[in-house]
Amino acid sequence: MIIAPSILSADFTKLGVQVKEAEKAGADWIHVDVMDGRFVPNITFGPMIVKAVRRATTLPIDVHLMIVEPEKHLQAFADAGTNHLTVHYETCPHIHRTLENIRELGMSPGIVINPGTPINTLEELPQYFEKVLIMTVNPGFGGQSFIPSMYEKIRKTRDFLKKNGSKAMIQVDGGISPETIKACYQAGADNFIAGSAIFGHQNGIAAGIKALREALK
Repeated sequence: MIIAPSILSADFTKLGVQVKEAEKAGADWIHVDVMDGRFVPNITFGPMIVKAVRRATTLPIDVHLMIVEPEKHLQAFADAGTNHLTVHYETCPHIHRTLENIRELGMSPGIVINPGTPINTLEELPQYFEKVLIMTVNPGFGGQSFIPSMYEKIRKTRDFLKKNGSKAMIQVDGGISPETIKACYQAGADNFIAGSAIFGHQNGIAAGIKALREALK
């Protein structure tokens, strides 16, 4: 199971230190949420932060673009050191081309769907992506509560991928904690993004990652 700490919840006065701490504690990937204030209400950061994270870790960097016109910025994130790049179905009118371009730039392409976007929107796309990110909250802010109906959506996504012969991962993001992670796994998810459950854990980053691993047993 892949645990990907989201730096959205990190202390930015010591970002490099916390990324290194997450790697030492057994994180599999480092997750970076990019928000533009247009597709989502919040604004976060861009390729410069990805470059900084790249200098701090050897782990794969997983970037989630919550932005309009993501196709204009693919090269910049590739150059910054991104390994996995995920774009929203809702922002890409030419989604096939965008996913192909991500792969051509040497990154693993992923597709994201919001809680209100149905799974059948992916019907023509399985061969173009290596990961489906199911948003289990409405995107735009960290620290939100998990939407319970998303368990069924994860199950439907797993059935959809199996039906189409896809080996794509199912990633989940939003409200992932020791209380929600096992049910997500049982529903079919195998890649878990967690922010406050790791960086906000009262006993530190290592304890946060350990708690998630323990909950998966």
